[in-house]
Amino acid sequence: MKKLFIIALINIGTFQLVVGQAVENYSNALMPWPKNITFGEGKFEINTDFIVSIDDYATKRLYNASTRFIRRLSGRTGVFLEHGFPFEKNTTSPSLKISVKREGKLALFEDESYEIVVDKQEIKLTAESDIGALRGLETILQLLTANSNHFYIPSVTITDAPRFPWRGLMIDVARHYQPVHVLKRNLDAMAAVKLNVFHWHLTDDQGFRVESKTHPKLHELGSDGQYYTHYEIRDVVQYASDRGIRVIPEFDVPGHATAILTAYPELGSKDTIYKIERHAGIFNPTLDPTNEKTYQVLKDLFKEMATLFPDHYVHIGGDENEGKHWDENDKIVAFKKKHGFETNHDLQTYFNLKLQKILEEEGKKLVGWEEIMTPEMPVSAVIHSWRGINEGVEPGASLIEASKKGHHGILSTGYYIDRMHNIEDHYLVDPIPDASTLTDLEQKHILGGEVTMWSELVTPLTLDSRIWPRTAAIAERFWSPIVVRDVQHMKKRLSTVSFRLEELGITHLRNRDVILRNIANGNTIDGLVKLTKVCQPLKVYARNKGGTEYKSYSPFTLFADACTTDASDAIIFDTLVDEYAAKPNRSRASIKELLHSWIQNHNDLQTLDTKTPLVNEVLKLSFSLKEISSLLLKIIEKDSISKDDNTTFTKLLKEAKQPHADVELVVNQSFMKLFEYFKNGKKNINEQTH
Repeated sequence: MKKLFIIALINIGTFQLVVGQAVENYSNALMPWPKNITFGEGKFEINTDFIVSIDDYATKRLYNASTRFIRRLSGRTGVFLEHGFPFEKNTTSPSLKISVKREGKLALFEDESYEIVVDKQEIKLTAESDIGALRGLETILQLLTANSNHFYIPSVTITDAPRFPWRGLMIDVARHYQPVHVLKRNLDAMAAVKLNVFHWHLTDDQGFRVESKTHPKLHELGSDGQYYTHYEIRDVVQYASDRGIRVIPEFDVPGHATAILTAYPELGSKDTIYKIERHAGIFNPTLDPTNEKTYQVLKDLFKEMATLFPDHYVHIGGDENEGKHWDENDKIVAFKKKHGFETNHDLQTYFNLKLQKILEEEGKKLVGWEEIMTPEMPVSAVIHSWRGINEGVEPGASLIEASKKGHHGILSTGYYIDRMHNIEDHYLVDPIPDASTLTDLEQKHILGGEVTMWSELVTPLTLDSRIWPRTAAIAERFWSPIVVRDVQHMKKRLSTVSFRLEELGITHLRNRDVILRNIANGNTIDGLVKLTKVCQPLKVYARNKGGTEYKSYSPFTLFADACTTDASDAIIFDTLVDEYAAKPNRSRASIKELLHSWIQNHNDLQTLDTKTPLVNEVLKLSFSLKEISSLLLKIIEKDSISKDDNTTFTKLLKEAKQPHADVELVVNQSFMKLFEYFKNGKKNINEQTH
């Protein structure tokens, strides 16, 4: 038996995953990485007589999941399977035998463990619940590999279970509405990487996206006609349930309430005319916490929503309320004084506690962003930690504080994928930080985390490319043992997982070319494609600084929308530059080849100059890439730097660092490293200060 095992190696403060070379090909698509995995000798071949049987407890959810498994197996292998549906009872010689003990509940702490045993004769999948079996089916599909003759599953034994029970993805549909089919394909992708919570951010300043029969003006006046009907909500909830995913709705109050107040201005803290917000940012419209009608409307709304969302938890938002309109309202100021509230935070606590009671009456528990945490808030409330360095606080500090106070908590700090950080920046963030001083009991209060996809700068065309494939790696952080954190091994597996997501309808790869064809006005896009491989969208919110450049209806079909993080050629070039310092002859030809290609690419791109104005800013970026590539080629050829070269490089690098078309060249750091190598007498780059 060849055992694939995890070894904790201390290496500059991190743990590394060690993978046996003999089983590398079998494991390059596993994500999340299983808790325990042992490879044996031999394999189970996929043939036309492949049969799936479900013993004893064939729930509807498991039957449907097994049917989808068969379809995906057939589609991926091209094998014409004789049996297109699972057998719901014992059958002679099944290929895949599934055994579960009970139907799982879509609830916190449900058992999602499973075991897989594969040998030459059969595949056995056993689990406590049908939800655990669903997780195992995804692992079996990830194990599928091939040689020149056939597809097969390698002989293997896996015992697996998640590290955290709350593994979520939040999608904001308020800033940009996302149709049901877009949500469904992302639910499929979530299930593929074992995420189990869909946090549906349904309301904000830019839209109220839910049909309300009790207060219909909410969707009639607050949505621009883009909202989910009761039927659609039930459909999405059922679709998620079939995949073992809980759906938690968010109704953001008392701030982020412009859309609500557009429908019911009498609930506002200021006597004014409210209109749906078209920009991004933090705005002043806020519900009036002293108005009893505010609570009656919310009570009606939550009671109505309780019939649509069966989960025990409801998210009330509660973030970023500065209370400006409260301070300007004499009645509210007097109310604060009467009740002894010294700050607006005290007043919001009063508001939150009333909502907590309303939700409790509906059998629901409250979840809120970290601002809701006060001494008065019952520990039954789940604290959602989101603020970090950009907000002027220690990342995850609120999660630690909440755990010490006895609250359950979830982490989103470090998982804001809309900020366009590289994958390792997210992957190495753990819900329980390395330096944590929490006791074992306090650590158990940390339920897990959520990836957050805010949608100020995304539409259905680009949503997938912002979520995937990075979210698959974060899903591993939520599921796998803490020692699974080797970045290079993760990236190798992620490249396979990325293209497999297309099988589920995810458009993160194909829609790049859709956008580029629009930019090229129907002309060749080869040059634009190559440029995307060294460019990334501006990070954090620099692309839309202050929320003023883009409105909710602005075009999101530009070059920045075609670019993603972790630009592939930039990563390759950086690796080559590091190798060049150690062995120049080894990487010299490859570096020169890339530099030549960027020079030629600019020449090719210039053919678009007279055919579409959408390339004007892009060409400025490409020109900087060409010029600095030309200089570095000259330096490599003569193997030295002159005084003029130093002056020219400084000037060119400054120009190359200027953003154009809302993107930046991400090879600039590598250019600097290569130049410094020559400038410092060809000393090893890794010994230099980058």
